[in-house]
Amino acid sequence: MAGKVSSADITNLDKQLERLFACQSLTEVELRMLCDKAKEILMEESSVQFVRAPGSFVETFMVNSTHDLLELFRIGGNPPDTNYLFMGDYVDRGYYSIETVTLLLALKVRYKDRLTLTRGNHESRQITQVYGFYDECVRKYGSANVWKYLTDVFDYLPLTAVVENQFFCLHGGLSPSIDTLDHIRQIDRVQEVPHEGPMCDLLWSDPDEITGWAPSQRGAGFSFGQDKSEQFNHTNGLKMICRAHQLVMEGYSETHSKNVVTIFSAPNYCYRCGNQAGIMEVDENLNTTYLQFDPAPRRGEIHITTKTPDYFL
Repeated sequence: MAGKVSSADITNLDKQLERLFACQSLTEVELRMLCDKAKEILMEESSVQFVRAPGSFVETFMVNSTHDLLELFRIGGNPPDTNYLFMGDYVDRGYYSIETVTLLLALKVRYKDRLTLTRGNHESRQITQVYGFYDECVRKYGSANVWKYLTDVFDYLPLTAVVENQFFCLHGGLSPSIDTLDHIRQIDRVQEVPHEGPMCDLLWSDPDEITGWAPSQRGAGFSFGQDKSEQFNHTNGLKMICRAHQLVMEGYSETHSKNVVTIFSAPNYCYRCGNQAGIMEVDENLNTTYLQFDPAPRRGEIHITTKTPDYFL
């Protein structure tokens, strides 16, 4: 059966997870086999993957290193004791993208029903060749093979998820081409992220203080106003849109009269922004709580004062 993990696989995964939690890397052969198993599991998931509460933590994933991921687990609880939903950008965010995304994939294969991974705009061959992940793979493994294995997996990641049919979770934002969740389910997602169209919009768009739609300053996706957030939530019976994609200094920011929340889980983003990271918890009554945390301490790291950066990320 596709996606089934054998007893031998579980034993091997547990050994690999011990190494990954100790911030050690897998071999190229181990990584290839892990990616093959991850693809088998992900291809069975929907482009709007259903996630159960309680005990669900929703976060963007743009952490700088495995240390920050371990700090996140320290606060929220380790899988499989806690459900986690991550909203993309697992790479291009620091010096340890390979170790971080490998740990997440290993956890996904080991506990597939307790960890949900959706796609971000950086889960893309083109973007990762510009922002560092390709170079990291070549530097650490001596060839582009690992980059190819991992970017092939990215094609299978769900585009969005929905927690108890109430919290719509995705990396970017809404699209003028999409009115309902069924429209998303109909997208053929197993491909490189297109330069335009509904799949691109889901990974690139941002909420803004406007009415209607406007072209995005990013050069991909759209900016959308509160009227569009309210309309989408009403049409689909949703309580809130949960998304990532933008730096917020406090780790989370509710906008559009709480129709949208931006969650940013990378503390001290790019080792220089001085921001807190945020996690959103959904309990059994579908109430939400926001948790904030700072970077995990690392020897030799320069202290960064909290200051809003004067550039747009």
